Parts: sequence; C-alpha cells; structure tokens
Amino acid sequence: MSTPLWQPSSASINQTNMIDYIRFIESEYSVAFENYQQLHRWSVDQSEDFWASIWRFGEVIASQPWETVLADEDKFPGAKWFPEARLNFAENLLRFASDENHCDKTAIVSRLENGERRELTYVELYCEVEKLAAGLKAAGVGVGDRVAAFMPNVPETIIAMLAATSLGAVWSSCSPDFGINGVMDRFGQIEPKVLFACDGYHYNGKVIDSLPRVREISEQISAIEKLVIVPILNRAEPATLNSDDIHNALYYADMQVCENTPTLEFAQLPFDHPLYIMYSSGTTGAPKCIVHSAGGTLIQHLKEHLLHVDLKPEDTLFYFTTSGWMMWNWLVSGLTTGATLVLYDGSPFAPEPNTLIDMIDEENISVFGTSAKYIAALEKEGIKPRETHQLEKLKTILSTGSPLSHESFRYVYRDIKSDVCLSSISGGTDIVSCFVLGNPCLPVYEGELQCLGLGMAVAIWNDEGQSVVEKKGELVCTKPFPSCPIYFWNDPGNEKFHDAYFATYPNIWAHGDYGEITANGGVVIHGRSDAVLNPGGVRIGTAEIYRQVEKINAVLDCICIGQDWDDDVRVVLFVVLREGMELDDGLIQTIRTTIRTETTPRHVPAKIIQVADIPRTISGKIVELAVRKVVHGEAVKNTDALANPEALEYFTDLPELRM
Repeated sequence: MSTPLWQPSSASINQTNMIDYIRFIESEYSVAFENYQQLHRWSVDQSEDFWASIWRFGEVIASQPWETVLADEDKFPGAKWFPEARLNFAENLLRFASDENHCDKTAIVSRLENGERRELTYVELYCEVEKLAAGLKAAGVGVGDRVAAFMPNVPETIIAMLAATSLGAVWSSCSPDFGINGVMDRFGQIEPKVLFACDGYHYNGKVIDSLPRVREISEQISAIEKLVIVPILNRAEPATLNSDDIHNALYYADMQVCENTPTLEFAQLPFDHPLYIMYSSGTTGAPKCIVHSAGGTLIQHLKEHLLHVDLKPEDTLFYFTTSGWMMWNWLVSGLTTGATLVLYDGSPFAPEPNTLIDMIDEENISVFGTSAKYIAALEKEGIKPRETHQLEKLKTILSTGSPLSHESFRYVYRDIKSDVCLSSISGGTDIVSCFVLGNPCLPVYEGELQCLGLGMAVAIWNDEGQSVVEKKGELVCTKPFPSCPIYFWNDPGNEKFHDAYFATYPNIWAHGDYGEITANGGVVIHGRSDAVLNPGGVRIGTAEIYRQVEKINAVLDCICIGQDWDDDVRVVLFVVLREGMELDDGLIQTIRTTIRTETTPRHVPAKIIQVADIPRTISGKIVELAVRKVVHGEAVKNTDALANPEALEYFTDLPELRM
C-alpha cells in the first residue's frame, strides 16, 4: 500500500458529519463499523435502511412521509423510491430562510469577471423567490411546465430555478456561450413555456451581447409565452425593450410581483416528479434530454454534501461552473446545508491567473471546486498559492471533469496547501451526482479518487462481466439508486434510455468509464470506455497517456485517439505546445521516452502531431470521439456542442496520418 499524500487528524475526523452520521446509524440500526469499506458495504447491502437513514439524518422536509423506501427493487431501471412521499425541492433548499438562527446568514455571494459583487441572505433569497414565483404563477406556470434559462451563473438563475420548481415546473438551463443551434438542440426539444435570458455577459475581458441569439430563440420556439430578459450588462438602466423586436419579452423586474406579494406556497409532489432536464454532450448527434427527479436529486445531493464533502452552515462552497454544466445543479443544492455559495461568472484566468485563488481569501472559501484542467493550468503557469495567499479557511479542494493526474495531486500538496482534503470526484450529468468521490475521514493517495459513494453499488467488471479489483475494466452500478434518471424526454418506449445505460449488461448500469479499484479502496479512472485505445488488442485508457504528457512543460494540452491502420489500431497523440515552440525530433523523443518509462511500450504513440488547439465541449471536456471521426473522414453531426468547433479543422486531412 502506497504512502498517502494527506492524512486527516483524529481531531478533524471526530468533527465531521460523517462521524456524526455513523454514530446515528449505529444507534438506529445496532450496527458497528471498523472502517469505511464496511460502512459502504452496509449501505449497499441494506440499501433501504441506508437511504431511509439519509432522509432522517438530512432532515428532508415532506408534507407526506414515506411508508415504503424502495418498490420494485428487482427492476433496474424501473425501481421506485419513497413512492408515498410528497415533497418540494425548492422548499428543502430554502429551509434556512425560516430558521431564526440562520435566516440573516449570507446564502449567495455573486461575483462577475468585471468586478461586480453582490450578496443575498437566506431570507432575502426567499423573498426574491417568492416575488418571482408569484409572477410565474400569474403567467400560468404550473406543475409539469418547462421553464428554461439561457443565463450566466448569477443569483437570478438560482432564483428562477427555485421559483419555477416551487410551483412544480421542470427546470432546464444552458449558459449564454452556447450557439443558437446548440440552444435549439436542447430547448427546441423540451419547448419551455417561459425562458429567462440575459442581455449579455463578460468573458476574458470582452463584453458579449446575447440579445441577437435571444431574439432568434424566441422566433424559433413558438412554445415560449414569456421571455424574461435579465439585465447583466446594463443592470442599473436597462434599455427599453421593443416588444415588436423580441416577441413576448419583458424585463426580470416586471416579472416579479413586488406589491401585495402572495405567500410562497410549495407544490407537494411525488418523490419522482421531474425536476431537471439536462443534456448529454451531443457531440455525436442531437443531445439526449435526461430527466432527473426532485426527490432523487435532493437525497443524493444531501448525502454527498453532508457526508462526502462535510458541508456545514459555517462553510463557504465554491465551484467554478456555468449554468449549463451539472456542477451548477450540484452547487446550488449546497443551500440545503445552510452553507454560503459563491458564484463566479467569467474566465477563471481574467484578469490574471490568480483570480480564483484571490477569491478563496477574499470570500473565506472553505470548499473550492474546480476542474482537473484548471489545476493543471495553474501548475503550467507556475502559480504557487502557498507562497502568495493565506488560504486559511480552505479545507477541501474538489476536482472533476476529467481524471486528475498524479502530477496535479503532488502540485496541490506542494504548491497550494499541504493540509487540505483533495477530492477528485467522478459521476456525470447522467446521474447529476457522483459514483466515486471524497471522504474527509480517509487519506488521499496520489492519482486516486478516495472512495466509492455511499449507497452506490459500484464495481469494475472485466470483459467476462466479473467484478475485479486492481484490474482495469468497465465501471458499473449493480443496484438501483435514487438519482438514476427517470427517463429521457421524447423517448417513446424508453429505447434511447435503455440503450444509453443498460444495453451492455441487463439490469446493470454501465456508466461508460474505464477504471480500476485500488488496493487502498480508492478508484482510478483511466478515461471514457468509448475512447479506450486498442492497439494489438490491448486496452489502454487515454488518461494513462495524458498523465505522462502533462509532465512535459513544453506541452500545454493534448488529445489521444486510436486510428485504424493496417488492420489494427495505432495510437496518435496530438499536442498543443507553448507559444513559440515547435515539435522537433528532440521533443518527440522526450514525449515517447516519458510515456514508455512510466507505462508500457504499447502506450507509446505511433504518431505525435502538433496542432494549434484541442476541441472541447462547452463544459471543458475534450472530445476524443469527435476528433477520431474527423481523422477517419467521418462527419461530426453536432459541432454546436463544442466551445471551439473551429478546432476540428486542425485534424482534417493531415498528411502525417496518411503514412
């Protein structure tokens, strides 16, 4: 067993919510656990007791209690959680507004790239939701209607979501950096009754006007009855709206009922009532519309925030995200714990690389969430926050979006903070949560995600469908869990839904990740299963190569694919280099030697090619499948899912790939 990079102290462990929870269930169920692995096994084997305990420990608010925890357990998909319960998602997120000890506590801090900063207390947030919910109700919004947002990560986006879901409407959002086709591929499918949209936003020192795209959206989606414009660029004195110019448009303030505001009432709905519609990346076709339930999202996020993140009312939670990434939905659920949320909208490196690090000190952030790419970029820039910042309150760093490299693990403890729980987490939009994540009571090992999520029957299966440890295979979940999607929108017969997750193994969720469970009980994710390389019949995860390439200072970014060649597959690595550098024979040899030394000869790319940019989704994920299609002369069906679709041109008809 390797030496941990970080080990929590006994004193810190005893102060965690996890320990409080263990004491709670030991008392409730007369059980005892010697370690986390035993606790996880109990949570999976006794799943009904486990999820019932999360309901009680997390103090879920419901007008009607449950009698049955899980019905139709043998159906996966199809199992029903807490079928008799009636609750409201927004009511649970706003619970601290009615707590006299917390109502005046800051709920949200909002910061924009241009320096604008705002605060809302819990009671102020409640009042804002109340006014907007009254306006939505007056506009005819009710149970099952879709309310969508083309919005940046600002308080109004959260307020609109809470107002809509308080009425039982279904929420969906995407960030304003989506192109018109990307928006239509999403909102065009779900036909929202109301659309919230910003007039523009700030990014990387630029001011981007959103209204031309908003106008197009309103013209193309006839279902939109109200288009609510939220002034971001001209908040103080917004321009007069021309109703002839943008159909059915009104300003956010005009949608609120500010005089004689009706009391906020929360629609009491089934546990599996639709809450969110989220979207697959859509790089290989039209995005799939993934529908998540209110109860499943609530109880899963409660478990993750309270136990795996150790979130408390005194904490300040930040995650760098847009409203189009699932981590926005995950972040917002932090309100259930009474913590303060910090929102940021803009470039993480504007006006300088230290922007978000400065914010840790300025806002006393205790839980800082970001992407693996951001951490790697900080190291490449030579940023050493440990030498320049206090980071006094920082106790946890969360990373997701892609596997965090071994080098990034070492960088965090060497150059950011030595006493911090670095939790690399992995799940996805598909479950709006995590399969594998952190634990403040466990050590952190280099390159490993700390543990399997409680209540999640996660395993690694080999090609024969057998569970394996310390060997690579498919990440699966063998039992139902509450945050499983309830269905896909516009999917008669649930065929697309079944094919997405259950076609590989009957009644078993196949997540599409390629990984392994380690001797420490942690997990290593080696990349997406559909991007696994197969030279000579040997399966290689792309993350195994990326980890080695990231060590090389000359390389800023990279992407790896398998190219069909001579009745086999050869590994091709594309690299983006630092400005002014060229891929000469010496650098090629350095890359190959580094990969060979740290992995195997099979991992060494047959071709290494320099490109100007790497295509990524709007949430920042590299798209190996799209690049592979271009290399093989196939069409990429949906480039609107990409933040930089023009980057695909760099991979078209490369002479190096014809020899």
